[in-house]
Amino acid sequence: MDKNEQAVKEMQEGNIEEAAKLLNDAIEENPKDAIAYINFGNLLSAVGEDDRSIAFYDKAIELNKNLATAYYGKGNVRFNQDQFKEAVELYQLAMSHGLHEGDVYYMLGMSFYQLGDFVRALPSLSRAVELNESDSDARFHYGMCLAQTEQINEAIPQFEKVVKQDPEHADSYFNLGVGYAYNEDAEKALEMFEKALEIQPDHALAANGVKQMNVAMNNEDERK
Repeated sequence: MDKNEQAVKEMQEGNIEEAAKLLNDAIEENPKDAIAYINFGNLLSAVGEDDRSIAFYDKAIELNKNLATAYYGKGNVRFNQDQFKEAVELYQLAMSHGLHEGDVYYMLGMSFYQLGDFVRALPSLSRAVELNESDSDARFHYGMCLAQTEQINEAIPQFEKVVKQDPEHADSYFNLGVGYAYNEDAEKALEMFEKALEIQPDHALAANGVKQMNVAMNNEDERK
């Protein structure tokens, strides 16, 4: 196990200082080791040293423009800094250099999502779910994009899968309620809104949904 591998292991175990020492040694021994710069960038990003981490990613890219993980790591920093347009460019560069894991599709989709570009977010989040079906967060946001692009009936099964994976996901229950309300199933919508409130009692949108469904059901009873 070389010093890069040892450092990654130390990072995974939470031994940040030891990981930093190993990476510093690796760079001193081989100043052209781009992987060591990427790993140091990852370490700095993990401890909130964003500006310093960017310098390490840039150095790695300077040494080897084909290392996809350098663009991905830099993209994550820009995403965390709310610089979503730059994050999009960096994730796309990571993909163009061969990175095609679920995480990069998820982060690209989330960058478009944060920009309010739900149409462009859809294919990336769809691919993220395909590559990692257990990723409930990716699936939830995929469902949200479907709903935002008025594909309500396609969104409902996604939210149903999320609550199956994560029974405490209040926002998915809320959005299921919205979907059922859209389909004029007030009783089912009420059930979903109440479930969201059971999980998260301060869920204001779900509380409002309960009120609206109760009004709708009362009006329906009066018409009968």
